[in-house]
Amino acid sequence: MDFYHTGFTNADRNAQMRARAPERIISLGGVDPRMPNALEEVERQIKECGVLGFKWYTAEWRGQSRGWSANDPMVFPLYEKCIELGIKNMHFHKGPAVEPLSLSKFDVRDIDEPAWLYPELNFIIDHVGLPRLDDFCWIATRCPNVYGSLAVANMFVHNNPRHFAEIMANLLFWIGPDRIIWGTDFPIWYPHWLLDDFMAFQLPDDLKQEYGVDLTDEIKHKIIGSNAARLYNIDIESKLKSLENDEIAQRKHAYAASQPPQTTDTGVAGSVSR
Repeated sequence: MDFYHTGFTNADRNAQMRARAPERIISLGGVDPRMPNALEEVERQIKECGVLGFKWYTAEWRGQSRGWSANDPMVFPLYEKCIELGIKNMHFHKGPAVEPLSLSKFDVRDIDEPAWLYPELNFIIDHVGLPRLDDFCWIATRCPNVYGSLAVANMFVHNNPRHFAEIMANLLFWIGPDRIIWGTDFPIWYPHWLLDDFMAFQLPDDLKQEYGVDLTDEIKHKIIGSNAARLYNIDIESKLKSLENDEIAQRKHAYAASQPPQTTDTGVAGSVSR
């Protein structure tokens, strides 16, 4: 609250956004465990704001405190309140520092203890702990309720594809395809190019052989949707059917129809379908 006066994650604003497209948006809550009313705030956000998970920022400043740890006993009652109220998904920013916050406070190693203490919870580690990918992989391998989110990590698919391939090979080797979650960090940047590049991306043959893994289309579809759908109990087939003709779908169709034809390398005209 010292630098971001409405908080990194504002449950009330998120609920307002969700209300604009409730069938398409899941909103999260955000609580600083150092708040004197933190336990009450967790309950309020679940009951009043309808959050289905929480996003935690362990490096958030508060007065003289430069951050907190996910394994600090003061946080345990908050986890237990989530369990009591049926909320299982705990998202943590672990990895890149957000200036002027401390990089050391984003260390991923404090996830190990609560992941073991609370097997009922899912710990989704945003940015897969970069630049501490090794630490994340070792922890996630031991803790089957730890997941990795690719937000920011997938930026390398465009400007350093070899590095991205190494990240993906490690994740697939250590934790497998069922615990990798898509992320974009939208609206910092427009997300479609990331998705397009990812879906076209192939692991180099030497990494496939070295790690014994592959990034198939089936695995890509798990990463971009079905893994997260499983965490949030979404039936994909029925959800897609319910969205076929909603307002956003209609606007997408109208936008596609308004675009001029594009010419492919074969000289055949086609329309934009995003």
